[in-house]
Amino acid sequence: MKRPLMRLMPILIAACAISLALAKKDEIAQSGYQQSTYAALREAPQPARSRTNPFAGNPREAAAGGKLFEQHCAECHGAKAGGTRHGPSLRRAEVQQATPGTLFWILTNGVVRRGMPVWSKLPEQERWQIVTFLHSMNARESTPETP
Repeated sequence: MKRPLMRLMPILIAACAISLALAKKDEIAQSGYQQSTYAALREAPQPARSRTNPFAGNPREAAAGGKLFEQHCAECHGAKAGGTRHGPSLRRAEVQQATPGTLFWILTNGVVRRGMPVWSKLPEQERWQIVTFLHSMNARESTPETP
C-alpha cells in the first residue's frame, strides 16, 4: 500500500509546485496591470509635476470641476470616478497622491496609448478645476463626518 503512494508523491509535489507558480504568475500579472495602468503618472516631466494648482482647496472651483468631470470624464471613469472597463479608477492612491501638476499634465496630454484623449483644447482654467475636483474627492473621504 505504501509503494503506490510513494510513486504518486513526485506527481503530487510537481502539481503543487505548478499550482504555486501559476498563482504567483497571476499575482505578478495583476500588479503589473495596476502599475502599467497608472505608469503615465510617472511620465510627467519635473517642471509639470511641480506646477501648483491655482484653485487648490477652493470648494467653488471643485464643484465646477465636478460638473466638467461629469461632462468630459465620467463616461470612461464612471460617475463617481471609480473606474469602468474603459477607464481606470481615479480614486486610487496613485492618482490621489499625484501632484496637481502631474494630473494637469495628464489631462493636457492624455494617455493616448491607453485610450485617454488629449484635453488640451479645454481651457486651462477648466483643466485646473477638474484637478481641484479630483483632489477634493480625497479630502471629502478623509474628513470625518460630524453628527
